[in-house]
Amino acid sequence: MIRLIVAAALALAAIDVAAAQTTLRVGDQKGNSQAVMEAAGVLKDVPYKIEWKEFAAAAPLLEALGAGAIDTGLVGDAPFTFAAAAKIPVKAIAAVRQSRDGLAVLVPENSAIKSFDDLRGKKIATGRGSIGHQLILAALESRGWGAVDVQIVFLAPSDAKVAYTQGSVDAWSTWEPYVSQEEVLFKSRRVITADGITPGLGFQVATPDAIKGKRAELEDFVRRLAAARAWSQNNVEGYAATWGRLMNIPPAVPLNWLTRARIRIAPIDDSVVADEQKTIDLYDRWGLIRQKINAADIVDRSFAAAVEKGAGL
Repeated sequence: MIRLIVAAALALAAIDVAAAQTTLRVGDQKGNSQAVMEAAGVLKDVPYKIEWKEFAAAAPLLEALGAGAIDTGLVGDAPFTFAAAAKIPVKAIAAVRQSRDGLAVLVPENSAIKSFDDLRGKKIATGRGSIGHQLILAALESRGWGAVDVQIVFLAPSDAKVAYTQGSVDAWSTWEPYVSQEEVLFKSRRVITADGITPGLGFQVATPDAIKGKRAELEDFVRRLAAARAWSQNNVEGYAATWGRLMNIPPAVPLNWLTRARIRIAPIDDSVVADEQKTIDLYDRWGLIRQKINAADIVDRSFAAAVEKGAGL
């Protein structure tokens, strides 16, 4: 009997050690999730290891997911749609809702361009398949314009910044925190935002392998992330300060961004699926995805309870 008890205790100890050694590899963009979770204090008692990996944009993050280099990460709806259409094994497990004022087409302070209409025939930098690309297409559609009415120059954020600063392009269609960085530090102007044009969705996504093998860790992570975002609604300055330190950027930049963003984590529900389908349909109309996909097939609703618990819904 004593041997059985000892054996059982050792087995339980082995399970505890295994759980403690589990590593959740999390892709982040510009310290987005890490900063808010650190600021909110929700990472202090995590019962597994979080290995943060930083990406400049969603496309390389999704490539890392597809290669199995990370388990989960934060991306916009547009690059997520491209990834799903390209058969990258990834599913959305939680949604990110925020104002759409921080997704915008920028022009330099002294540019003669005053509105998106003035960009007809001009060069706009953005990332291929990014939410910046999505914004350009939606803006073109809203005016009844075609693909030839502007010149889209596909560049990664760092290269787009150089081209924009040097004047090799007339405008830059980008997202936060790049928008606030340009506005606050360089007095760039927004000539159009995504407000009323695109759904403005983001997603916490994960690989099927992680959903199967690290479900408990993923549920715990999205619960903590949702709680951190709920905390940030009333603690913008604290979050902005942490983000600024993490990214080594003046606090005025994140304060500008986060004051207007009102970011929250939402469960995958019918409204999220409907909004994601709008993005899919947009890209289908423009011939940018090879086959039509259904939004319901690329999301996982089973994490809704964890999100709702964290968000206090």
